[in-house]
Amino acid sequence: MKGIVLAGGNGSRLYPLTHAVSKQLLPVYNKPMIYYPLSVLMLGGIREILVISTPSHVGLFQGLLGDGSRLGLSIEYAEQTQANGIAEAFVIGEKFIGDDPVALVLGDNIFHGPGLSALLSEQCRDVDGCVLFGYAVKDPERYGVGVTDGRGELVSLEEKPARPQSNLAITGLYLYDNGVVDIAREIRPSARGELEITDVNRAYLQQGRARMVDLGRGFAWLDTGTHDSLLQAGQYIQVLEERQGVRIACLEEIAFRMGFIDAAACHALGGELRNSDYGAYLMAIASTDL
Repeated sequence: MKGIVLAGGNGSRLYPLTHAVSKQLLPVYNKPMIYYPLSVLMLGGIREILVISTPSHVGLFQGLLGDGSRLGLSIEYAEQTQANGIAEAFVIGEKFIGDDPVALVLGDNIFHGPGLSALLSEQCRDVDGCVLFGYAVKDPERYGVGVTDGRGELVSLEEKPARPQSNLAITGLYLYDNGVVDIAREIRPSARGELEITDVNRAYLQQGRARMVDLGRGFAWLDTGTHDSLLQAGQYIQVLEERQGVRIACLEEIAFRMGFIDAAACHALGGELRNSDYGAYLMAIASTDL
C-alpha cells in the first residue's frame, strides 16, 4: 500500500503564524506537525509515501524529510497549486499510486492510542473499497459524519449536518483500493469549487464497498487547525510524554521498531541530535539492541 500526506492549504485559520511557514511545519509540542500523520502511515507498515503541499512549501518539507531513506522510507513530493479539495490528492498522485491501494492522511491530524499499529496494519491489508475511521465527538455538526445501522455497518454519510444522526465524525485518515483514482477523476467540484472527499466516500458507499472503523474511547484524534486545538494538542503530547517517558510520533523510533532501520542506524540518527533530549532518547532506545 502507498501512502499520501496532504499538507497543502494556506492555514488561514492560524494566521499570522502561517504567513511565512506551512501549517504542517508548526511545532506540536516538540516535533513538527507533519511527524504525526507520517507516523500513522509508518505504523501501518507503509514505506512509500507522497507528500503533497503548495509550491512555496514543498521545498521546506524536502529539507526536513529528504528522500526518506534515513528512515527506511521512500518519500516523494508533489505540488497542489490551489486548494482544490482533499480528493484532488488522488489526481495529483495518480502516477505515484500506480496499481496499488492507497492510504491518505491529512497533515494536521493526530492519532494516538494503544494498539494503533496493530489496528492500522490489520486495516491496511487487502483493502476492498474504502475504509473510514470514525471518532465520537460532542459537536458532530462541525464534521462529516458516518451513520451506522444496528449491526454497525455504514449506511450513510452526512457533511456537516444541521441535525446529525450520529456523533461519529469521519477523521482525516482514509484507506482505498486502487479504484479511488478513477472515482476522484469522475467527481465534479462542489459549490465551493472543491473535489470533496465525502463525494469519493459516497461513491464507494453506493457500491456497497465502504465501511467505517469506530476508533473507540481508547484512542485520541486531534485536529490542529486552530490556535486553540494546536495548543491543546501540544499539551496532550507533553503530558503523555512526560508521564510515560516515551515519545509520540518519534519517526526514528518507529522506523526502528517497525524494522525499517536497525539499531545502529537509529543510534546514529540520535547521535546527530545528541545535544537535544530527542537525540539522547534515540540513542538510549537503540543502545539496548546494539
